[in-house]
This record gives sequence, C-alpha cells and structure tokens, in this order.
Amino acid sequence: MSQLPVITPELLHRYNRPGPRYTSYPTVPAWADGFTTADYVQALGQVAQQPDEPLALYVHLPFCVERCHYCGCNATVTRHAHVVDTYLDRLEREVELVLAHVGHGRRVVEMHWGGGTPNFLDNAQTRRLHGFLARHFAFDPRAELSVEVDPRIASPEQFAVYHALGFQRVSLGVQDFDPAVQQAIGRIQPEAQTYASYAACRELGFESINLDLVYGLPEQNEATFRRTLERIIALAPDRIATFAYAHVPWVRTNQKYVDVTHLPDAPTRMRLLHMAIELLEAAGYIWIGLDHFALPDDDLAIALQERRLHRNFMGYTARRIPHVLAFGMSAIGDLADTYVQNDAKLGSYQKAVDAGQLPVVRGHRLTTDDRLRRLAINHLMCNLELPESLSLPEFGGTLSDLLPDPMAQMETFIEEGWLTVDGERLQVTTLGQFFLRNIAMAFDAYFDPAESKPLFSRTV
Repeated sequence: MSQLPVITPELLHRYNRPGPRYTSYPTVPAWADGFTTADYVQALGQVAQQPDEPLALYVHLPFCVERCHYCGCNATVTRHAHVVDTYLDRLEREVELVLAHVGHGRRVVEMHWGGGTPNFLDNAQTRRLHGFLARHFAFDPRAELSVEVDPRIASPEQFAVYHALGFQRVSLGVQDFDPAVQQAIGRIQPEAQTYASYAACRELGFESINLDLVYGLPEQNEATFRRTLERIIALAPDRIATFAYAHVPWVRTNQKYVDVTHLPDAPTRMRLLHMAIELLEAAGYIWIGLDHFALPDDDLAIALQERRLHRNFMGYTARRIPHVLAFGMSAIGDLADTYVQNDAKLGSYQKAVDAGQLPVVRGHRLTTDDRLRRLAINHLMCNLELPESLSLPEFGGTLSDLLPDPMAQMETFIEEGWLTVDGERLQVTTLGQFFLRNIAMAFDAYFDPAESKPLFSRTV
C-alpha cells in the first residue's frame, strides 16, 4: 500500500479545473456534426476487409423507471413494456443495417449492456435481445459479457437469466448508502436491496462483481462516506469504481434538482477520494487509473501490472479490441480509427432506423496526429507512464520529436512531483495519479480551457 501524499489547498486551487475524462481522444465535443452516414459506411467497409479481427459490442438500453437527479447518462423514463419491445425491434433492424456492410457471423469477444437501466428489460425481453445478437454474431466461447444492473428493480430470477445467457460480469449501481444522500440525489435504495443483489450474484457464481460508488454528492461528508466504504469493503466485490460526481446541469437538465448549496466543496471532495483510496488499498485493492479499484487477482489489476490496460467509453478494460460496434440511441462506436455516435433522441433514432438509415449524427475520423496523441493519453491514463520511445512504426520518431510542446510541459509536472524520470520513461507518481487528467490535457489539441460553459467535470 502506497503512502498517500497530502494535497495542499493551494495545489488544488491551481489545478482543479474542468477537463475531459478521456474515455476517448479526441473527446466527443470535438467531433464534427458534419460526419455523415457515408463516413460511417466507409469505416464499416474497412472492418469488413479485416474479417479475422474480433469485435466488441456495446448495446445502449436507455429506459429507467425514474430519473435520478445526479445522473449523467442518456436515459428515458417509461413504465410501459411495449416501449421496450418497439425499441428492440429497431435495435435488431440497426444490427441488420450495420451487418449489411460488415458481414454476418463476425466473431465477438466482448459485449457490454449499458444504459439507462439494462435490467429494466423483463426476462423475455432480455432473452430476445441476447437471442438476436447471438443469431447475427458468433460469440467466442471465452467472450466476456457484462451488464449494468440497478438493484432496486433486480430479482434473483433476473440474475439467473443473465448467468444462463453467459454473462460473467455484473456491475451493481450503489452510489452511497447514506439515506440523506440518497434523498438528495433522488435515488432511494435501501442497503438490503444491494445486499440481496450481491448475494444472488455470488450464489450463481458470476466471475466478477463490480460496485459503483459516487463521491462529491450532496449531503456527503467524510463520516457518512466512510460508513458506505466500510460496508462495501465487507462485501468484498472483485472491483469497485468511485466516480466523481460531475455537476453540469446545462448538459443534463435533471441535475437542476441537485441543491448546489449542499454539494461538498473541492477540499472536501478531495478528502473523500483520499479516504476512499486509503481504505480500499488497506483492504487489499489496487488503485487503477483515475477511479477504479480491483483485487490483485482481477483481470484489471493484472493488465495494469503487465502494462496492457486499455480505456474506452465503458471505462477501464483488460484488453483492447480493434473494433467496437455500438447499437441503440446515443451509442458510441470505435472502429477503423473512426468514432461514431448514434442519435441521442429516441424518436429521431427510431425514425432513422425505420427509414432504413444508419442513425448516426456525429463522428470523427482520426488523423495521424490524433492517433499519436491518443496513444500518449491512453498510456498515461491506463499504465501511468509515458515512455520516450512510445511510437507506432508509421510515426517515425519519439514523442519528444513528434510532440515537442506537450513533452516540454512535462517538465512542469516533474517539478510539481507528478512525474519522475525513470530511464527512458516518465512515471506517474502517487501524487500525479490524483492529477492524471491534468497531465493528459497537455496532449489534447482540441481542448479549450476558456469554454464559458464547461462540458466537463472538474479534474479533482
């Protein structure tokens, strides 16, 4: 367990500013609305020319029973099952439209269902969705299947269906156990519901259970969050994520119901994170990247040790899949050095699919410069280092040769104690890990810190 540094108010004040979380580079706001269906088809054609390369699938299931105040996801509130059925009709049609360009029967080695609330689907709808995906794709026998679950509406039967369909990983949304915090964020979730879901997953033998927490929520303080952490640690999940709450009501209007006068200030937020790291490391968890923790024998911890950790729109993963095909409203794909995002509005997404059109609204084809900067940012965010020799054959040089200005900025971070020089690489220190996003921002050619209404959360 590392000795955590003290972060002074002065250091926090200087560097706590809005910045991306870098689940992609370039980040979504930098993508062009002028990206067209033809651009997406071109990328799909490149995937088709590489039939032996494996695929990952992301399926966005946006439905929720109610909208939590703090939520930053693209979600739709409904209580009608037929709305889900019609959405599944369009999902299958979208899959068919994509596979018309890629080819049927492509090998899938990873699939993730996100939302919204994926377990809003009833068991018949869950089987239907998995069934038509299994018909259109060839799932590798060792494919990693994961799903996000809201314990408030989960049941043992639902977990049994996921397990029978081959899902090995489950992520349970918790956020915070404290009743006052739950009231403030509009998400009442008695501890018993979380415990019941966790127990059901353990009894069924899922390979990995992740619990999601959020720090920086209204009414949170060190005493209440400590109690939540201690209860989570007692359960001993395989992974724990501790996300920082991003208050951006101009982006997510539901957040206007969050009382900003009850949000913890920046020093308190830092103490919450600091405490979480101390408690989790003392319990044997490895701190991974920004906000993930895993037991030493977990795939994420092993990937970090072997310097092959990867980061995508779902967060940290243990391997990089060449192409991620994404389906559903607002879903984001990453294929053939191209990002593509579907329409985020349910009605217009469904109209496009009904018209036989791919529902893309924006995207970005990476340039050579983008790919080099993405490589550097991913290596920082995932493996906590920046080798001077980091390059791809077509770049023909080192980072200092190719990106002299960002590399010159690293000198400032060395002086701050965030980086140390270790031979031909820069190593992120424990202090630097708190400011990982700030380090990565030096390589971002698109980020504008003068944006009047920030699109990103504060970095610490």
